[in-house]
Amino acid sequence: MIGSKAAQPNQAQTTLCSLRSSLLTLALVTLLCFTCLSFNSFRSYPLQNNFNSTLSFVINKQDYSDLGSDVFHSPSVFHLNYLEMVTNFKIYIYPDGDPNTFYQTPRKLTGKYASEGYFFQNIRESRFLTHDPNRAHLFFIPISCHKMRGKGTSYENMTVIVKDYVDSLINKYPYWNRTLGADHFFVTCHDVGVRATEGVPFLIKNAIRVVCSPSYDVAFIPHKDVALPQVLQPFALPRGGRGVENRTVLGFWAGHRNSKIRVILARVWENDTELDISNNRINRAIGPLVYQRRFYKTKFCICPGGSQVNSARIADSIHYGCVPVILSNYYDLPFNDILDWRKFAVILNERDVYQLKQILKNISDAEFVSLHNNLVKVQKHFQWNSPPVRFDAFHMVMYELWLRRHVIKYF
Repeated sequence: MIGSKAAQPNQAQTTLCSLRSSLLTLALVTLLCFTCLSFNSFRSYPLQNNFNSTLSFVINKQDYSDLGSDVFHSPSVFHLNYLEMVTNFKIYIYPDGDPNTFYQTPRKLTGKYASEGYFFQNIRESRFLTHDPNRAHLFFIPISCHKMRGKGTSYENMTVIVKDYVDSLINKYPYWNRTLGADHFFVTCHDVGVRATEGVPFLIKNAIRVVCSPSYDVAFIPHKDVALPQVLQPFALPRGGRGVENRTVLGFWAGHRNSKIRVILARVWENDTELDISNNRINRAIGPLVYQRRFYKTKFCICPGGSQVNSARIADSIHYGCVPVILSNYYDLPFNDILDWRKFAVILNERDVYQLKQILKNISDAEFVSLHNNLVKVQKHFQWNSPPVRFDAFHMVMYELWLRRHVIKYF
């Protein structure tokens, strides 16, 4: 009896050990299965369209490494979302409006409002376009305020034209009323385009506005609207590369004094021996491309806001490899929720203008080299092309729109 009773705990212990071993084995098998599935999901992605049309967008490991993971908030998230975007994202363009007036086609692809023109052209050259509104994630309202401006249309008449056009779309099609415009967007780079839409309250409140003047202290709504990079193309000179040994000038700015911050910048620093600050634009008579060549020689290019927070000088600085110094309050910088601007730019408050030189001199050589190297990595994201190419400005804007595609449609 004593031996029989002693055997019972041993048998229980044996059963418990066997159960633990089984659970451990099951856990290991499960872990291995999830590891294999995760590995396979990173190696290949199901492509829902035909292979040939999608092949050029598939990103291999080399492509991904070339993106420069240091400059993204979350490179792996961007990578996965980008793949899904180029495979699935669809945009419907309303066909209404005479292309010879203010609709459908860009005014031009040059000048400081070229970004608007490039988007109008790129969307039609891209695989995102669909002629079936039932497949569309978002709807593009193809009215160009830049074209209105070019034809001498007054601000008051612009507002009327925009309102009448949007009202006609609302009355003709069912798509706006399903969301009150939350899945619609328009694109404007000229600042009058922002003002011209004020006559349509739901366009301001609900629709996605892709604009070059995205300031927190005006009607721009962060996380709904999209900051469009203002890029003055074509660039006069090639991209500035990785070399920093010839960048001997501490800081550079030249331009019109059309804002308070620019007036202060010129007044405080125009006679400084280490900062190259000009009270006006550089006269072309002193030599060809003198202004652009200054970017090649400078470490930090000062980018104060003008009549609006934005400036084409930021894209110039990026292109020529000169680390931009953002001197403009409440500027929702382009692709700010994708790219970590502090990895390739210096972002200051306007009140810092009085300590500008000391702030820049306090940046060590190693920190500057890191900023510059990261700047080179993002250059492709601030370049427009026709037709568009992978990861360029057009695709970055499309990615921003892709992130805003989820709305409830009330049929």
